[in-house]
Amino acid sequence: MLTILFDGIAYGMLLFVLACGLSLTLGLMNFVNLAHGAFAMAGGYVTVILMNRYGISFYWCLPAAFLVTALAGAILERTLYRHLYGVSHLDQVLFSIGLVFMSIAAVDYFMGGQQQMINLPPLLRGRFEFLGVGVGHYRLFIIVLCAVLTVALQLALTHTRFGSQLRAAVDDGRVARGLGINVSVIFALTFALGSGLAGLGGALGVDLLGLDPNFPLKFLIYFMIVVTVGGTSSITGPFIAALLLGIADVAGKYYVPQLGSFIIYAVMIVMLILRPYGLFAREGGR
Repeated sequence: MLTILFDGIAYGMLLFVLACGLSLTLGLMNFVNLAHGAFAMAGGYVTVILMNRYGISFYWCLPAAFLVTALAGAILERTLYRHLYGVSHLDQVLFSIGLVFMSIAAVDYFMGGQQQMINLPPLLRGRFEFLGVGVGHYRLFIIVLCAVLTVALQLALTHTRFGSQLRAAVDDGRVARGLGINVSVIFALTFALGSGLAGLGGALGVDLLGLDPNFPLKFLIYFMIVVTVGGTSSITGPFIAALLLGIADVAGKYYVPQLGSFIIYAVMIVMLILRPYGLFAREGGR
């Protein structure tokens, strides 16, 4: 039971890192970016290419995946996304889902449709027993790394000048500009950060989740569930939601495998019935 709980926490942590970028763009920037999974896929393929073709260490591939996808996000934000901030959510959805299918076609053409594999470093392989709990090295690495990222992100959004400027830009962009805040740059940096986190999550998830051209569609619903259940008013809600959903999914597939992924949807329905505005959102809030 404790081993399942541990594996569920690791899975939930990974889901949060994958989805928190969407929480930033949707909750803080009010932009529906369904192409978020494409950035995660890009981070995964950056890791696969660097490791399998160039022999670069997995540990160096993680920051590389973050930087490459963050740069790609910044470029796309400056050239494409910035023109859609003022349009309806439907237009944003249609645009971003179009990017998803374009990315799938491009990856399938250049990399093929097969499942991609990587060899983790020896230190991250295997398991050990701790107080009767089977602890996987790689899952422990994911938990520690994602926990550090979560704390750093929360501190950055609540205790830094950048976080204050971002909240001001979202609340009232015109007033923020009047105060000398470069709203355009703040949004570009936020979008790049969200894209980079997605890429990092994709890199971490290659071994655990698998990677193929359909990755953005396969896990889009999971990202949406995390953000919907957790709410978009902060990152605390999506973090707790990701943990609960990760544990429920792993436990459900272990104890009642015949139900498959139904468990995670059942948990989502119950949570939304009890907290329709998200776990930590006030009634009527976003």
